[in-house]
Amino acid sequence: MGFRLVLEAQEDFVVLGEAGDGEQAVRQARALRPDVVLMDVRMPGMNGIEATRRIVEELPECRVIILTTFDLDEYAFAALRAGASGFLLKDARPAELTAAIRTVATGDAVISPRVTRRMLELFAGYLPAAGEAPSSGDGLTPRLRALTPRELEVLGAIAEGLSNAEIAERFVLSEATVKTHVGRILAKLDLRDRVQAVVLAYESGLVTPG
Repeated sequence: MGFRLVLEAQEDFVVLGEAGDGEQAVRQARALRPDVVLMDVRMPGMNGIEATRRIVEELPECRVIILTTFDLDEYAFAALRAGASGFLLKDARPAELTAAIRTVATGDAVISPRVTRRMLELFAGYLPAAGEAPSSGDGLTPRLRALTPRELEVLGAIAEGLSNAEIAERFVLSEATVKTHVGRILAKLDLRDRVQAVVLAYESGLVTPG
């Protein structure tokens, strides 16, 4: 109810529906075709991870934002791997919540550096193998070797949770150039958004938590 009141106060938002569990969330998404879904992780019956996976598979144009507690739900990382476009703390301020929804609705992802780093530090030991063993001395998986050296640097910065402006400052580039690099990275690696780029960077060993 609290979330709904916040969202309905925005002139550019329309709340299409609510769901009490994962199965209902999938049904609602299928019927209502929302632009963005706010998804809890722990729910009765089907949890938020499976619901996210099904929604993203069936409705690729629908974006899912995971809601998690401050100490980061143990399943949050799995939800991101299932295709979520970001995650928010449940105690996020109204301005943060609405800004995140607008960001995700435009096709970008919500990555808070503080939360991203904390999550990956907590779950580093649970990261599954990428399934691609490096085959040369450069330490890169075959997938990552499709990137240029600069694109690898930008991918590493994305994995740190840096914004385009921060990446531009670090590498002395314009924001437009950074956006171009990000777009090429996502296209070459066949990734949905920046969140998936973060997951891949950690799973492939390009960067490590801590």
